[in-house]
Amino acid sequence: MRKLIAFNMVTLDGFFEGPNGEIDWHNADNQEFNEFAIEQTSSFDTLLFGRKTYQMMASFWPTEIALSSDPIIADLMNRLSKIVFSRTLQTAEWNNTKLIRENAQKEIVNLKSQSGKDMAIFGSANLISTLMDVIDEHRVMVNPILLGRGNPLFKNSDDQMKLTLVNVRPFDSGNVLLSYQPVKEQS
Repeated sequence: MRKLIAFNMVTLDGFFEGPNGEIDWHNADNQEFNEFAIEQTSSFDTLLFGRKTYQMMASFWPTEIALSSDPIIADLMNRLSKIVFSRTLQTAEWNNTKLIRENAQKEIVNLKSQSGKDMAIFGSANLISTLMDVIDEHRVMVNPILLGRGNPLFKNSDDQMKLTLVNVRPFDSGNVLLSYQPVKEQS
């Protein structure tokens, strides 16, 4: 069975974006991070996005600047299957993208039962909150910065969820990748 993995970068004080949606603080401009990004993205065959993240990604990865500055990741991002979950988008024009308007959780359960590589959610905090019950792993890359204010990653999650740490990977940049899996409750 395929797994659904959520990946996000956060600040040490728990924000995934600044108060106006800015992510200019992402600490991702070195060879070690680029190798990690290639390895991680290559392990997926489907990328999932909420509307805001989809629009941001779709406006960058097909561009000439993305293709010339980061050709391997740009190729992966443009080639992989993508699903955008949105009630407001009318179309999804980025290559290999399917638009889903409702029943996100049902769609994911169906996709997880199909053969293939794992799937990933990049960014998309609102979508992550909607899919908490079907996410198999949370990969949170903590950046060594404090914003003081911004939007927390799990702001829309109402229920407590116990997690178990499955991996820690420090980076020379000061980033730390923490990988957690939900604790399955014994019945």
